[in-house]
Amino acid sequence: MRYLLSITLMTLCLSCSPVENNQEQEQSGNQVTSLKSNLIIGAEQMDLYLPFLEGKRVAMLVNHTSLIAGKHLVDTLKARGVNIIKVFAPEHGFRGDADAGQKIEDGLDSRTGLPIVSLYGKTRKPTPEMLQDIDVILYDIQDVGVRFYTFISTMHHTMVAAAENGKQYLVLDRPNPNGNYVDGPIREDSLKSFVGMNPIPIVHGLTVGEMANMVVGEKWLGEGLYLDLKVISMKNYTHNDEYSLPVKPSPNLPNDQAIKLYPSTCLFEGTVLSEGRGTYEPFQKIGHPALKGKYNYSFTPVAIKGMDANPKHKDTECFGIDLSSVKLERAFTLSYLLDLYNNFPDKNSFFKKYINLLEGTGALRQQIEKGMTEEEIRKTWEPGLSRYKTARKKYLLYPDFDS
Repeated sequence: MRYLLSITLMTLCLSCSPVENNQEQEQSGNQVTSLKSNLIIGAEQMDLYLPFLEGKRVAMLVNHTSLIAGKHLVDTLKARGVNIIKVFAPEHGFRGDADAGQKIEDGLDSRTGLPIVSLYGKTRKPTPEMLQDIDVILYDIQDVGVRFYTFISTMHHTMVAAAENGKQYLVLDRPNPNGNYVDGPIREDSLKSFVGMNPIPIVHGLTVGEMANMVVGEKWLGEGLYLDLKVISMKNYTHNDEYSLPVKPSPNLPNDQAIKLYPSTCLFEGTVLSEGRGTYEPFQKIGHPALKGKYNYSFTPVAIKGMDANPKHKDTECFGIDLSSVKLERAFTLSYLLDLYNNFPDKNSFFKKYINLLEGTGALRQQIEKGMTEEEIRKTWEPGLSRYKTARKKYLLYPDFDS
């Protein structure tokens, strides 16, 4: 295919070799476990992409997860003589220390002196003026494989801008910790937003490199747009692999449990319930003050610097469920949402309009209010989900989870 200029380094094995070493890193009171194996991520394969960057003016779309051997990719490439012109900053900022939803400002990086251009403030898509002094955008950010996690939305906007302005685009691929299944409703066109840029399910089952290929291949950039896209794929990776992130991808996803629960519990951001922000176990506990007497478990959200300065129900005891130690299956589930809705005393106030953007169809609220079961709701996601699964296979760079 002419539009797809990916460097595909597929492995024929169905799982990585046994883990050679485990390391634990404590961050904000939570454990994030780094699993080291024979996995080689895209950023580590400099012999494949340094020649592509030679003589180019480079803009880097990166954040605090853009590490190789414990060193930031910006520092590594500058030391190799790459001509980095600027850094584009996504949600949470270049260094990853901004609260969710907090606007990121332009500025200078104190460590490198490079200009930082915010793509999570007044501007979400680079302007032609922002791109006139560069030749290529390099993307290297750890994702979690969920439609409403905004890093892939920023990737989409920068891909469109690159195509419109004749710039090249390079993606250095990283694993998807939720990449071993596909689930959830497909986002409908009327609900396109920054938390739902493309018509994909909540759990899309793609790495960022595969997602970039699908965006181009399905013409989601826009009719008539051509993008010179290159993907540096990983070695020794499959969608069957469990992957534990060495660095928390954002302030409120501090550990593996939060990342696995996130597709299901982020839906509570579209309700009046606390999703655990303002605790050290966000997305792992759900509750509301009005559920006192319905649930024995309680927690109190507070302001936590670098995580959430103003969480829902701040300084108020919330009653609900604790999922921090629950053994999880891989599947996305509506069970938590249905249970808490059924026990909520004022059902008319349970949902906020934002639920429609998160779930992507505009139907989920009405389905729950009608008393539909999870099985009945899931049936409405077909045949769109089946069509997506078929299309997805065209863009896979690695053996799939059902291989």
